Amino acid sequence: MPEGPSIQILREQAAGFAGKVVRRAGGNSRIDTARMVGRRLVAVRSWGKHFLLEFEGFAVRIHLLMFGSYRINEGKEGASPRLSLGFAGGKELNFYTCSVRYIEEPLDTVYDWSADVLSDAWDAAAARKKLRAVPDTLVCDALLDQTVFSGVGNIIKNEVLFRIRVHPLSTVGALPAPKLRELVAQARQYSFDFLAWKKAFVLKQHWLAHTKTICPRCDIPFVKAHLGKTHRRSFFCENCQQRYEAPFELS
Repeated sequence: MPEGPSIQILREQAAGFAGKVVRRAGGNSRIDTARMVGRRLVAVRSWGKHFLLEFEGFAVRIHLLMFGSYRINEGKEGASPRLSLGFAGGKELNFYTCSVRYIEEPLDTVYDWSADVLSDAWDAAAARKKLRAVPDTLVCDALLDQTVFSGVGNIIKNEVLFRIRVHPLSTVGALPAPKLRELVAQARQYSFDFLAWKKAFVLKQHWLAHTKTICPRCDIPFVKAHLGKTHRRSFFCENCQQRYEAPFELS
């Protein structure tokens, strides 16, 4: 599943379409694509893993799901687009294997921009407050909660927890205050690192935990498991990643 930094790159690559009029719209999506024809694309935006095409009076939300992809000014050989938008001069946006739907409300009322880890509006204090409200949540689930860390996906989750030496089965409420602050700070910092490495085509070279078999700190095997309510893959070291749990309370 493309994570927030990948959608940020898409937004940057598609920024030149803002202000252009849609000349053609099609694809195998169930939405009424004809609604966009003749309409000017006001802005190209993103929120976490959501790519947003904003028109006057409505917007289109595109989520690339697990295996979605896109092509700009070209098609994908052998594949039918879910949504294809054509502009003057033969320019086009094509999206494949994704979810496409209309948003009728103003985007500023739909999205909490302060939850987007790559946004200038990001609010770390608000993220910490949301986490303190769910003390029993496992940190591996908390990092994937898009209402807290919009844009964070499984790669960032695994790398952040390894970076800050926290076991994925730790509970949010058991984290010491400095460690909670570090969790929030690194969710944002690693997202920017991810973005820079992705642009330089060296992202996988910087993975220390995700999909790895040996801990680079301890030189022992990583544990691989599907953990938490999200049941996503976790790669972690039982030796250097501390498990924080709430103390047992006698009734």
